Amino acid sequence: MTGLSRPSLRRQLLLWLLLPQLALWAGGGLLTYRIAMSYAEKGIDQSLTQSVRALARQVKPVGSGLLIDFPKAAQDVLEQDPADRVSYMVSSPPGQFLLGNQRLPPPEQPPEVGGAPVLYRGLLDGRPLRIAALDLSYGESSAPRMLRVQVGKGLSVQQAIAGELVADLLAPLLLLGLVLSLLVYGGIRRGLAPLTRLTAQLENRSVNALSPIGMTQAPSEVHALVQAINGLLGEVVRNVDQEKRFINDAAHQLRTPLAGLISQVELAQRETTDPVLGARLAKVLSGADRSAHLVHQLLTLARTETTARREPLDLADLAREVAREWTPKAMAAGVDLGYEGDAHRPIQGDAVQLREALANLIDNALRYTPRGSSVTLRVDAVGESSRLIVEDNGPGLSDDELGHVFQRFWRASEQPGGCGLGLAIVREISRRHGGDATVKALQPHGLQVVLSLS
Repeated sequence: MTGLSRPSLRRQLLLWLLLPQLALWAGGGLLTYRIAMSYAEKGIDQSLTQSVRALARQVKPVGSGLLIDFPKAAQDVLEQDPADRVSYMVSSPPGQFLLGNQRLPPPEQPPEVGGAPVLYRGLLDGRPLRIAALDLSYGESSAPRMLRVQVGKGLSVQQAIAGELVADLLAPLLLLGLVLSLLVYGGIRRGLAPLTRLTAQLENRSVNALSPIGMTQAPSEVHALVQAINGLLGEVVRNVDQEKRFINDAAHQLRTPLAGLISQVELAQRETTDPVLGARLAKVLSGADRSAHLVHQLLTLARTETTARREPLDLADLAREVAREWTPKAMAAGVDLGYEGDAHRPIQGDAVQLREALANLIDNALRYTPRGSSVTLRVDAVGESSRLIVEDNGPGLSDDELGHVFQRFWRASEQPGGCGLGLAIVREISRRHGGDATVKALQPHGLQVVLSLS
């Protein structure tokens, strides 16, 4: 549908090739970050295990009590970096604070007494921690007592290091991704170049150019498309040839009996003296003339819809020649027919069809303008387009009638002789020459028809 945007093959290929690449890059970054955090956490776990055992060795049972040999200098070393502070707590029994930071969270599962330390995560002042807890027993065997040593270390520094590691890894990957995207875009553009050239060949063809398309250097898929189009063009050419033969046959079969009928009616008119019969023969002759004119217009319309040979010609010379040919009829109708405009205007066009268009316009002007009027042919240029203009100072048409003049079989009046196809033929011929036909009313009265030709 014309109202909907048509999907672009290039855009779809770019989306299908670049979006997965972007998703893989993001997934790779996340996986790299998790791996970096995992290794950083393993390093913290090893450090905490060593620290909690070392701190436990500084706690020495003395009788039924404890001697904690932990100098103030050692505490300051542990707590000197606020961003990466090592927190500790000694409690006996477990949870009964003795030394350190009593806000360290306890483990969910208590460690085995004398076993390996338990490692877990916790929060201290809103900061994530990795904590190692170790339970020991001390005192006499008859009255054993429990001791818990906890050491916690913040994760902010390790997270920052992991982030820097991921950034250092992903930055080169991002650069490689951009280079790959440019290569993908260039490859798609190069791969679709044969389709672009094929589109240009089809767009630059004239409406009636039905010769086969030639593409020597293109992928096999494009060759298959070109062959299919050429097959379709060949079928169209055959159909056009059949239509041309039908038109020629129809012209011969229709014109000959109508011409014979008109001749016989004219002879009968000259031979009869009966006024009633003469009136009837006049009506028959008028109908035969109109039928002959209709056949001629229909055949002309059919020819204009099938072909237009573009050959070098001088539009100004053609207009002056047609004006001279129609001068006797204009004089008989009491109309002043003349040419004004450029002395020469070379174009590429079909002389037969343009002559037919001019003949239709002049015939309409002579038919519908009263005696004493004037009809002027003019040739000029606007930009890259040449213009063929026919104007008269007759009664003209109303605004409502102007909107119907190019419709087939529409007539502004019931005056005998016309069939409502003349201006439709004129517009079709102008479109076959890459332009269009327009009509406008002149002031104070009259009509102007303009054919633009590219």
